Amino acid sequence: MLIRSRRTVTGFSAAGIIGAMLMLTGCDFWPPALQAQIEQLHAEAQQAAADKALLQNQLNAANKAKEELQIRVEDLTRVNKEKSAMIANLEHTMAAARERAVKTTKGQAVKPPAKTVAKKPVKSAPKATAKSGKSTTTKKTKPAPVRRAVP
Repeated sequence: MLIRSRRTVTGFSAAGIIGAMLMLTGCDFWPPALQAQIEQLHAEAQQAAADKALLQNQLNAANKAKEELQIRVEDLTRVNKEKSAMIANLEHTMAAARERAVKTTKGQAVKPPAKTVAKKPVKSAPKATAKSGKSTTTKKTKPAPVRRAVP
């Protein structure tokens, strides 16, 4: 009996080892319906990976364009500030020039020219005009036109 029990234990041990080896190695047989479903899932996973890569590339391109546009906006904002300052400076200069022109024209209207009053007519024809009571007229000068700088 002892031999028989040893053979039984050895047989069970061998069967257990073979069974364990089969469980560890796995089985390569899949039913056809399950195999088709697995292939479909693999195809969908590959398509999703390709879509993800495409969307990632589009996102990177959009971010790059956004950064370039942001830089351009900052440059245009800076240029706009510079141009606004330049316009304000030109308007100030024009206002000062107008004030000087107004002062110049008022100064000429108030002060009669000394040269025309101090002259005495030598000819007889101008004496006739002096007798009639007419005085010599002063010509008002127009201020020089202000030119705008076109950017």
